[in-house]
Amino acid sequence: MPLTVSKVCKQELCDSGPAIIRKGHTNPDYVFNAHGSHFPALHHRLLLWTCPAECDYTCQHIITQRRLDRDPPMLEPIVQYHGKWPFHRFLGMQEPFSVLFSLFNYLAHRNGLKRLADKVPASYSLMPYYQMFGYFGLASWIFSMIFHTRDFNLTEKLDYFAAGAPCCTQSLLRIWTATCCILYLAHVSYLTLWSWDYTYNMAANVAVGVVQNLLWSWFSVTRYRRLQKTWAAWPGLIVAWIIMAMSLELFDFPPWGGMVDAHSLWHLGTVIPTVWWYSFLIRDAQEDLAGERLKQ
Repeated sequence: MPLTVSKVCKQELCDSGPAIIRKGHTNPDYVFNAHGSHFPALHHRLLLWTCPAECDYTCQHIITQRRLDRDPPMLEPIVQYHGKWPFHRFLGMQEPFSVLFSLFNYLAHRNGLKRLADKVPASYSLMPYYQMFGYFGLASWIFSMIFHTRDFNLTEKLDYFAAGAPCCTQSLLRIWTATCCILYLAHVSYLTLWSWDYTYNMAANVAVGVVQNLLWSWFSVTRYRRLQKTWAAWPGLIVAWIIMAMSLELFDFPPWGGMVDAHSLWHLGTVIPTVWWYSFLIRDAQEDLAGERLKQ
């Protein structure tokens, strides 16, 4: 049904011929030319909303509202279209709260890099790795904002690939880092050149995340036992926080108010751990530098 309604909408409004409904149209999101053809409003066109895309979006919400208005009520009135929930856009952004929370993460990385530069000397041996981690974080959240603003095939791939790139910065051993990067490139090549498999991509990311979290938990325990300082246990606590935040993805519920879904809450849940993580890096670096001075 949605596809049929959308097809009729495109035929009636997007073709060059006269539209059936023209007069008395007061919605500012719609503009008609002299031939009756439909054009999205300027602020939508700037985000590449086309007439067919407008039809698809509008029909999704018309059908969703009719399902919500059914009496007796339906068990699942809100359903997904094209594998995604029908979000209410804001200023042309498809998933406004995912964009907003991605921005929070971007700012957390930017602030973290500034704090590192202010409190850790550039000569510190691990500083290049910390900076690389931050720059990858900035890039991944920029692509996340772009993807959640407008969901295209290209923006989706950039978002997914950027999210996996930081694995190349998580090891301090060059051989292990090179191995991680080779595996990452193989992963990207498979998805790009062979098959865009959502199940495989999710499984690969979960596997890498589990290994990474186990390694950091082990590091946290050993570091705390050696130093007996509370901050040394922070990585383990950060990992636990991220795992709890990630579990939100399991509750794939219809968006509250048509805007806030489990995925956007997952993005919100990673802001504080990011700030916390930079605090740990600074404390750990200062501890290393103090130890080196004592040895001298």
